[in-house]
Amino acid sequence: MDSNKYVRYTPEQVEALERVYAECPKPSSLRRHQLIRECHILSNIEPKQIKVWFQNRRCREKQRKESCHLTTVNKKLSAMNKLLMEENDRLQKQVSHLVYENGYMKQKIHTASATTTDNSCESVVMSGQNQQQQNPTPRHSQRDANNPAGLLAIAEETLAEFLSKATGTAVDWVQMIGMKPGPDSIGIVAVSRNCSGVAARACGLVSLEPTKVAEILKDRLSWYRECRCLETLNVLPTGNGGTIELMYMQTYAPTILAAARDFWTLRYTTTMEDGSLVICERSLSASTGGPAGPPTSTFVRAEMLPSGYLIRPCEGGGSIINIVDHVDLDVLSVPEVLRPLYESSKILAQKMTISALRHIRQIAQESSGEIQYSGGRQPAVLRTFSQRLCRGFNDAVNGFADDGWSLLGSDGVEDVTIAINSSPNKFHGSQYQSMFHTLGGGILCAKASMLLQNVPPALLVRFLREHRSEWADYGVDAYSAACLKASPYAVPCARNGGFPSSQVILPLAQTLEHEESLEVVRLEGHAFSPEDLAMSRDMYLLQLCSGVDENAVGSCAQLVFAPIDESFADDAPLLASGFRLIPLDPKSVPDGPGGSTTRTLDLASSLEVGCGTRSASGKTADANGSYNLRSVLTIAFQFSFESHLQDNVAAMARQYLRSVVGSVQRVAMAISPSRLSNSQLGPRSLPGSPEALTLARWISRSYRVHTGGELLKADGQSGDVLLKQLWNHPDAIMCCSLRMNASPVFTFANQAGLDMLETTLVALQDIMLDKILDEAGRKILCSEFSKIMQQGYAYLPSGICVSSMGRPVSYDQAIAWKVLNDDDGNHCLAFSFVNWSFV
Repeated sequence: MDSNKYVRYTPEQVEALERVYAECPKPSSLRRHQLIRECHILSNIEPKQIKVWFQNRRCREKQRKESCHLTTVNKKLSAMNKLLMEENDRLQKQVSHLVYENGYMKQKIHTASATTTDNSCESVVMSGQNQQQQNPTPRHSQRDANNPAGLLAIAEETLAEFLSKATGTAVDWVQMIGMKPGPDSIGIVAVSRNCSGVAARACGLVSLEPTKVAEILKDRLSWYRECRCLETLNVLPTGNGGTIELMYMQTYAPTILAAARDFWTLRYTTTMEDGSLVICERSLSASTGGPAGPPTSTFVRAEMLPSGYLIRPCEGGGSIINIVDHVDLDVLSVPEVLRPLYESSKILAQKMTISALRHIRQIAQESSGEIQYSGGRQPAVLRTFSQRLCRGFNDAVNGFADDGWSLLGSDGVEDVTIAINSSPNKFHGSQYQSMFHTLGGGILCAKASMLLQNVPPALLVRFLREHRSEWADYGVDAYSAACLKASPYAVPCARNGGFPSSQVILPLAQTLEHEESLEVVRLEGHAFSPEDLAMSRDMYLLQLCSGVDENAVGSCAQLVFAPIDESFADDAPLLASGFRLIPLDPKSVPDGPGGSTTRTLDLASSLEVGCGTRSASGKTADANGSYNLRSVLTIAFQFSFESHLQDNVAAMARQYLRSVVGSVQRVAMAISPSRLSNSQLGPRSLPGSPEALTLARWISRSYRVHTGGELLKADGQSGDVLLKQLWNHPDAIMCCSLRMNASPVFTFANQAGLDMLETTLVALQDIMLDKILDEAGRKILCSEFSKIMQQGYAYLPSGICVSSMGRPVSYDQAIAWKVLNDDDGNHCLAFSFVNWSFV
């Protein structure tokens, strides 16, 4: 057979080749020859032709996949285009409605001014929406809810009001900043403006059928992290094929400073004429069949205004979802400082509306196989771990009496609250029962809440995650791990720093938009004496980190962890502890001694200079340099204990939590971008450290004196401009101390230097120079050190160094020079790493 001519394969030959292709799409030359020998029906085919067939088969498979991908993208774009057109129509209606109201308002004002003697004339005209707010008694309040017909009437009115919010102009919606629509985005998210309560609305696409989406959304416990329990008390079928459910729901309080909320609602599920599924819900009052008030003083009765989900089938598969959440959380029942948490539509959008969309998209990706397994575990199992961690932390923060929690007496200082749980049968969930029975004791929780000023939540939580040794005590970690294994360890005393340890973070799973990550943390222990040997083994934590994206609007940042053993079983008990940082609405800092334009005396708070600069969290400083960022921090740590050690564990927990609070406050003040003139707000300063502006001037002047070049362009200008140029310089510039009998430690680094070392200004002063240089770099520096001290500078060749997180960093060149003070004395050694990048 001529190998250059086209070969027509028989069906039997194609079938044989397909079987081989299914096992090995790209067989080697040896495998192809073996195939010809073993399969007699291919004996008349040349090996070259077999190779061409496999090449063509791979090409067809690639084209098929690309075609399917493009078809899927086209369907998404078509559906998104339909969604955007509907949104545009709704916005056009809203504009027309506002124009009409504006004209009507002008006419009434003109009439009122012309007819001043008519006291009955209205001076203010309310819109239809505000008129409804003025008359809070809903139309359905006169219905008889004690019979199915009355409930159906309430359900139909709820459906109409929900649809008017989801697709109409019943609520004045404003698009949420940062939520750009697109085929791969979370969707179109909007928040309410000028309406009773707080409301959020979202539209999105998912690749699941409407019935599956409805099933997921109804299971609120699986995706709403704030939901404690959801009970269906009664189910009534309707004549149109729908169902009416009477529901009772309890939600957690986000802090220990306010009571939790509960809802008594009616949920109506029905199918529209166009095939859309609708699930709408609203609260029932005492006059419409609901109870008069909450069951106990633990909860505050909240109201759910008409809310729900509109789920429409999409052409080619998938669904278009419209979500509306509208609640009144009784904001007057919480302390004034916490009211922004209960009257912010942005926080409601993050907690409920966006969480629902993200959960559905996550399940859709898992169902399609686009998410890979990690550590041999299915994504649903890892998702369950995240839910259990959040639920355990919420239980610890709230400490409900019906779960078995009771408060322990105070030691005279009210900064730390201690609660104990000695009733395993009452404790929420059965995962701790074996631990209770083994130890013969219970669970103790130490918790505290505080208000932080001028601290970006994402930045603080990132620091707590990456630098555990700055706040954690290794001895307490060892005790928690020992109690997990029911070992007879003595209760350690909390010590500053505890035993030195390093942590290794092993990622397990991330959500689609990387707003949340689940990971295992290995704490590597080190023993320095025989008595420390028992506590020197490695320990493991299962950790959940969320909210570290500084661009997320209104989201809380959270770090929750629990000790686990090496086996890490799917049903392992998780005793959750951690931190939750929730941003409050901006509040202006008044002018005064703390808000004056006086420049700071430390390095940490002089990182941004000039007026109207922007902090790390995106908040803008005013002309006086005052940042309007507040957040509430909640800390809760749980410990298991044996009955005879309850008092000792309680004393240890109080001392430990106060130590953690002190460490967190020190870190928070150090990383704060505010420029208050208080030198105590910075990181730990070394003796003799100059002001930030002075150090910037010394670095620039010494570089020019020694090398003859200009490091910064504004050497002759004001110190503010000089410092700003140093901080924003593209090369990694850092200073370290000059010590004769000890390794040099870093004292300052610009933004590029901090990024290169993967650290912050607080932790920078714990990093030594010889720890970041490799062996070749240390040898070169030692050989050039005398030249640096005599000549004042030296150029170092390209090389590799290591960040504080252990990642290798390459650089094209390094420049080292002496930094002289105003008396021409040696102050420190400066380095500039040129064109650095992670390897």
